[in-house]
Amino acid sequence: MTNVLIVASTLPKQPAVLIEALERFRSRGATVAVACFFDAAELEVDPVLAELRGFVVPAAERDARFRAALGRAPANRKIWLHARRNPWVRRRYRQADLLVALDVRAVHTVWEMAQRNTRAGAHYGLVPAQKALDARRALPPTRRLERQVAATAGIGARGARRLAVQTAKTTLKKATGQTVMGNPAGAWLWTRAVSAPRIPDRYRSKLALRLHASAVRAGQPAVAARASAAAVRRIGSPKTRAQMLTKAAQAELALGRVPTGLHDAIRAQLELADSLLTKNPKQASFAVSNAWSLASNRVLHFDRLTSPMSADPGAFLAPFRESVAARKLSAPRGRVAPAATPPSGRPLRLLVTTLINHNFLQEILQRYESMPNVEVRFLDLYDDPVRRPLALSGSTVMEHLLTGETSYGAKIEEWLRPHLDWADTVFVDWCQATAALFTLHDPGTTRIIVRLHSFEAFNFWPHLVDYSRVDDMVFVSEHLRDLSTAVLPQLTGPDAPRLWVIDNAMDLQRYPRPKPAEARFNLGLVGVSSVAKDPRWAIEVVRKLRERDDRYTLTLIGSNFNNRTSLPAKKYGKQLAKDLAELEPIGAVRRYGQTDDVPAALSEVGVILSTSVRESFHCGLVEGAASGAVPVVRDWPFFADKPHGARTLFPADWVVATPEEAAERILAATATEEQWRQTGQSASDHVLKTWDWTVTQSGFDRLLLDD
Repeated sequence: MTNVLIVASTLPKQPAVLIEALERFRSRGATVAVACFFDAAELEVDPVLAELRGFVVPAAERDARFRAALGRAPANRKIWLHARRNPWVRRRYRQADLLVALDVRAVHTVWEMAQRNTRAGAHYGLVPAQKALDARRALPPTRRLERQVAATAGIGARGARRLAVQTAKTTLKKATGQTVMGNPAGAWLWTRAVSAPRIPDRYRSKLALRLHASAVRAGQPAVAARASAAAVRRIGSPKTRAQMLTKAAQAELALGRVPTGLHDAIRAQLELADSLLTKNPKQASFAVSNAWSLASNRVLHFDRLTSPMSADPGAFLAPFRESVAARKLSAPRGRVAPAATPPSGRPLRLLVTTLINHNFLQEILQRYESMPNVEVRFLDLYDDPVRRPLALSGSTVMEHLLTGETSYGAKIEEWLRPHLDWADTVFVDWCQATAALFTLHDPGTTRIIVRLHSFEAFNFWPHLVDYSRVDDMVFVSEHLRDLSTAVLPQLTGPDAPRLWVIDNAMDLQRYPRPKPAEARFNLGLVGVSSVAKDPRWAIEVVRKLRERDDRYTLTLIGSNFNNRTSLPAKKYGKQLAKDLAELEPIGAVRRYGQTDDVPAALSEVGVILSTSVRESFHCGLVEGAASGAVPVVRDWPFFADKPHGARTLFPADWVVATPEEAAERILAATATEEQWRQTGQSASDHVLKTWDWTVTQSGFDRLLLDD
């Protein structure tokens, strides 16, 4: 007797066809069972023809593991997951001589059954099953076995490939997960497996990325680096190697970590760029752009309390200085004629230009617009909606610099040449896209001045500027000049521009205002929106003060902390939020918020803080000191061990190294109201005599008006 098991995933649209087939099976002496992935009562079949059973596991009987498996499985595999839990179904498919999938969704389940009962024939559809039954009866036992094997292979061809791929992926995912890579034995095994010979580059790189990500998530960056290095040694394609290392570094950056293989990834991209430089400059520019994207990532420099650029600029930028393609980006191309001296028979034509940010230009524009011997034009490249995109693509600038002539370069020439022809002097604020574009072509006899503030030193844009076409570079402090020359050797070479240190233009006369007596115990911090401002350092100061005197409070002036830039910023923001949740309800901290009237906000502040890890100058601190608040300046860590920094910019008694020192200075300066007012007035006198616009404007006059 032949046992037949039919699996149906849905109620047949034509039950009569099934009943007719069952009658034929019965007439040939077969015993038939129908396993239904629906309510068997919906299908009316004479019990003499077949035994019907439903096999859906009731929801109440599904444990957590089974529910999780169902949630991950595709639709056709869910049928099998239910079937293998049903004792009746298991018994029937083990006894079956023929396994039949009634519909396409049942194919996978029948295939799974055939893998467990290899003597059974497996078929899709009733007609092939009936033919197989007839053939089975006519064949001798040996041929019957061959047919069974062939039938099993036939149905397997429909689903085996997809299942095998899915099974391999699932197995690989589990076998290379963070649990395995966090185990020394597992890490050892996979590090050797990824370096095995004769694995195609694309598969090796994918496996290496998987291992790298798992090891990083397991908190094993050294293991991740070893796995990547092992794979790289076997990858022959420079492009695949660069892509793999770059993706691995990007994955770590996304998790807020400084990649252990950062320089390896940067070097791989630059080596690829160098190899493509002569035969495919466009592809070379993409590789250089990828290298700079890694090196300029904000996680490295802006959303953490340290930066590798500050620690050792030369070491951090070494791969770029070794690369032919990277050096070509800022190679001096010179100018046909030097800048002309200021005209004597007409006003000096001064073009002041920037991109988006003109916060530091108000006093400068007002002064020279009021002078009869100066004609001023202001140009914000962002104001031109049609050409604006030309100023926002660093990779396109790199492509032009490496290829020499592009349609992009022609568009920049068309856009900026009229401004260069009109101006005697161009003052470019911020050493970013505007500076790169104004030096993309020979400026003729027009004098080019560029001012670098701070963040640009950690970005790629200054490396796209042709300094042989820049006459003067302006910095707002000596420590920023020192950092910039360490980052940009072009600023000290034979084609280097003149270097100036000129303080920010600030109208400080509007800040001195009467302060109420209770302001003596109120600390103020202007600007708290970024990690670099490190407002938690200020909170630590107020904690220490309140241990001695709970009258001390902290006012945070400015927009709220921005925690959307990266994962490290988000983590810092969460810690800051916890601090505020603890201290705001008891009145120890209050948020003043964004304001257009900073002098009014500062009139309530008795002590002004600078808690940043880096500053080029810190206008908010100086404005607070001008108001009569006692200045307390953290020795900015980015520059604390350098020749210039907060200690050389400000009076020595303003600067402290730790929150404990800050608290002691504040307690001493605010011991009495008389002491507090005297210390604040002394600070106000100092900043007004040193940094008010009435004093610093002479530096701009020398820069812009003198021969």
